[in-house]
Amino acid sequence: MTPTPWPHPLIAREGWPFVGGSLLLAVATWLIYGFAASVAFWVIAVFVLQFFRDPPRQVPAGDGLVLSPADGRIVKVVQAHDPHADRPALLISVFMNVFNVHSNRVSVGGTVRAVEYFPGKFVNADLDKASLENERNAVLLDTPRGTVTLVQVAGLIARRILCYVQPGQAVVAGERYGFIRFGSRVDVYLPADAVPRVVIGQKVSATETVLAEFAAP
Repeated sequence: MTPTPWPHPLIAREGWPFVGGSLLLAVATWLIYGFAASVAFWVIAVFVLQFFRDPPRQVPAGDGLVLSPADGRIVKVVQAHDPHADRPALLISVFMNVFNVHSNRVSVGGTVRAVEYFPGKFVNADLDKASLENERNAVLLDTPRGTVTLVQVAGLIARRILCYVQPGQAVVAGERYGFIRFGSRVDVYLPADAVPRVVIGQKVSATETVLAEFAAP
């Protein structure tokens, strides 16, 4: 395995205002009203701190690997229709709860063909209908082994999808490309002949877990 080739803080930049605000509130309550009155605010600060953690990840070595774009649990491995690329595909979905790392990483190196944002609902991201009804952001990648579509899906609590890549941009596997705040899901659409390497219910780690392998060329 090799480390990801770019530095980033252990606490995601997306969370700095939330972390700073929660710590400031806890300290201020402690100083004004005493420690006992501030305990609940310290608990909130610890939760916010762990939610926005963003540890470095090791990229597995190997050809034709599809890496997990998120930490979480596999909730779907099925043949499906990719509505963004209009093609039959292997769909693998990763559900993130509020205790998972919510930084999203690129599954496969390639070039961004398109970035498509869709407003929508905020039903539980663990449900099947979330893939088509919830707020979501799709990134279509052209890779040497075919099209890969990464879809960030907002959840019941999530209210902000962040995506940092643009059409025409080259990306590498394991690169940080987005963030979703407070519980969500990422759908990965692969060529239909890709071979899954995970099962429903399995816990996965962004970048370090291999979701699937492309079929031999």
